[in-house]
Amino acid sequence: MLNVVDQALVNDLTGAPSAAQRRALAKIITLLESTRMDHRQRADEVLNTLLPKTGKSFRLGISGVPGVGKSTLIETLGLDLIAKGHRVAVLAIDPSSSLSGGSILGDKTRMERLSVLDNAFIRPSPSSLTLGGVAEKTREAMLVAEAAGFDIVIIETVGVGQSEIAVAGMTDMFLLMQLPNAGDDLQAIKKGVMEIADLIVINKVDIDPDAAMRAQLFITSSLRLLGFQGNPDHASHDLEFWHPTVMCLSALEGDGIPELWEKILHFQKLQNANGQLASRRKQQAGAWMWDRIDAGLKNAFQNHPAVQALLPSLSAEVNQGTMAASVAARRLLEAMGHEFF
Repeated sequence: MLNVVDQALVNDLTGAPSAAQRRALAKIITLLESTRMDHRQRADEVLNTLLPKTGKSFRLGISGVPGVGKSTLIETLGLDLIAKGHRVAVLAIDPSSSLSGGSILGDKTRMERLSVLDNAFIRPSPSSLTLGGVAEKTREAMLVAEAAGFDIVIIETVGVGQSEIAVAGMTDMFLLMQLPNAGDDLQAIKKGVMEIADLIVINKVDIDPDAAMRAQLFITSSLRLLGFQGNPDHASHDLEFWHPTVMCLSALEGDGIPELWEKILHFQKLQNANGQLASRRKQQAGAWMWDRIDAGLKNAFQNHPAVQALLPSLSAEVNQGTMAASVAARRLLEAMGHEFF
C-alpha cells in the first residue's frame, strides 16, 4: 500500500507531461537508487504500482569505447525523434572511481540542446563499479520512464571494453559504435560485445570516409564469420528475421541519422512480426529476477552476524598468506549455515 507521498508521486508521474511529472520521475528514480531499506520497500511498492503502465516504449541500448561519440549520436538522434513527435528518455551511465567511488555525471553538459527540451529527459547515474557498463537500478529506472509516457528509452553504457554486454540484456536493440582507423583489424572479429550487437555504427565518417568504408567492409565480413561460429540465428538468410548490419554515419554532422532510424524501425517491425521482441523481453525479465536474487544473497551474506564476526580475522590471514582465499571463503559460507562448496 502506497503512502500519501508516494501516491502523489505516482499520480504526477502518470499524469499529463508537465514540470510536476519530470520532478516525480526524478524523485522516483532517486528513491530506486537509495540503499536504505525503508526506501527500498517504498520503491518496490511504487514499481509494482507502475508496472501495468510499462512496456510500451522501444528500448535502445548504445555502447562503444570512450570518445566514439555516444552522447553526440544520442543528442542528434534524440532531436530528430522529438521533431517527429516522440518523447525520449536517456539513461546515461558514467563510470565510478574505484578509489573515491564518485563520478562526474557530465552527460547533460554533452547534450546541451537535447536536455532543455520538454519532451526529453536525461538521467545520469553512476555505475557504482557494477560490471557490464550499466548501473544497478537501470532496469527499474527504464520502467519508470516508460510509465511516464516516454516511448523511446535510450540507455548509454560506460563503454570500457568487451564486457559491455549487460545493456543487451535489458533492451530491445543493442547498438555498438565503432571508430574508423581504430588501429587493429582484429578488434572486428573479437567475440563478446561484437557478436551480440544488433546494429554496428561506424561514427565520424566525416573525418576519414575511406577509413570508415574499409572498417564497414571488414566488420561486415567478420559478422558473417561470427554468424557461422557464434549465434546460429545470425547465419540464417531468412528475411523474416533481423540480421546484424553495419552502417557509417556522422553524428556530429547529422549525416546518416535518417537512415539509422529507418534501420531501427525495420528492426522493430521484424521483431514484432516474428515474436522475437516479446520472447526477448520475457527472457530479460527472468534474468533480471535472478540478478536481483544474486545481489540480495550477497547483501544478506555480508550482513550476516556470523560472517561479520569471522571476516576480519580470516581477511587478515588471507592478506598475510597463511590461509588460501578459497578456504577462507568456504569457512565464511559455512558460518552462514550453508554448504556452498
